[in-house]
Amino acid sequence: MNRSLQFRLSAWLSVLIVAIALIGGFIAFKTAFHEANELQDGQLKQITALVTPRSLAVMRRETLADVPGVDFASKIVIQTLDERAPLALSADLRDGLQYANVAGLRWRIIVKTLNDGVRVVVGQKTMGRDEIARNSALATVIPFGTLAVVLLITLHWLVRRMFRPLALLAGDLDQRPEHDLSALTEDTVPSEITPFVVAINRLLIRVDISLAMQRRFVADAAHELRSPLTALSLQAERLDASEMPAAARERLFSLRRGLARTRALLNQLLTLARVQDKTVGKPSRLRVQEVFRNVLEDLMPLAEAKRLDIGVSSTEDDVVIDVPEAELSILLKNLVDNAIRYTPEDGRVDLSAGVIDGRAFIRVEDSGAGIAAEERERVFDPFYRVLGTDTEGSGLGLSIVATVAARIGAEVVLRDAEPHGLVVVVRFAAEREVRRAA
Repeated sequence: MNRSLQFRLSAWLSVLIVAIALIGGFIAFKTAFHEANELQDGQLKQITALVTPRSLAVMRRETLADVPGVDFASKIVIQTLDERAPLALSADLRDGLQYANVAGLRWRIIVKTLNDGVRVVVGQKTMGRDEIARNSALATVIPFGTLAVVLLITLHWLVRRMFRPLALLAGDLDQRPEHDLSALTEDTVPSEITPFVVAINRLLIRVDISLAMQRRFVADAAHELRSPLTALSLQAERLDASEMPAAARERLFSLRRGLARTRALLNQLLTLARVQDKTVGKPSRLRVQEVFRNVLEDLMPLAEAKRLDIGVSSTEDDVVIDVPEAELSILLKNLVDNAIRYTPEDGRVDLSAGVIDGRAFIRVEDSGAGIAAEERERVFDPFYRVLGTDTEGSGLGLSIVATVAARIGAEVVLRDAEPHGLVVVVRFAAEREVRRAA
């Protein structure tokens, strides 16, 4: 929180508002309190001006009487200075407005000498006067407090709203797939942040260029190696037709298997470089069952060589989705190829598809050894292979699957099969056009 610009801006502005409100409220309270006391002093002066030798007796009697609705503490007392009740005052008090202490209580009094020489006192307890002045001052201060609270709420709302474009920008970056290196928009961010956005866009361009060069190098290297490997394979086939000792033929067989593995690796490298290209094919309406059929036709010889029971186990209607055909074929072909390679002889591989909660899915299940839970994240890394398996492979199949899935907005989930084996489920995005074929 201490490193948050939004928090520090809100905190400092809040402190400033509270400080101004406190200072303003204190000044307003003191001013209103003083004005209220001056107003009450003016009332005392007006009452004192009404006291004359003719009205003195009546006003003395009336001020001592109880007045309904008037607090006793704020009553005004009129008497002569030589009287001892209710105010016992010194006879040598000067004329005019002043304070006096009577029986431990503070009074505000005015001493006046009438025309006949009689000295009159008009007084009121400061307790009642101060309460009236304090209530008046508080009524003046309350708007300051209310305004400060409203300003604080408005301030936090405005600061949060001003920083919202940054939060949206961060959310956009965080939710982007790893292959999306497109430039960030500069239209919705404040001008002070625009230089950072421009710098980030330039960095994204440099990263994109660097990755493109790496992909191009991999693709070019794999392509250049295909020709010499093809020549070596042809020479190995010609050599196989020649007569040779059994030991030499065994070594030739190992050589041909190594060449086949290398050619498969080059093909996988070319496929990975192609699917990592930032350009995505145009989506088309595809029947999943037709894609199943095309993939099985390509991989059936490999499955028959291991005597696998492979086929489509979906019992519901065919599923139609809108995805690029090439990407979906690559994804499914790599999944089925992996399942065939890692399923032992006389095993089983099942393909299925369906729709759950508006999301289409493709499911590939095999009866192989499966993948341990702690390794299911690592198997999507390029060239990573599970230890303890003797199956020939390049370690790129699931990496290609993950790359294609990210490009078309799909999610790949690995689960255990019953009683053993692996289940791979590919779920497509809910907003993509998905429906069962009629």
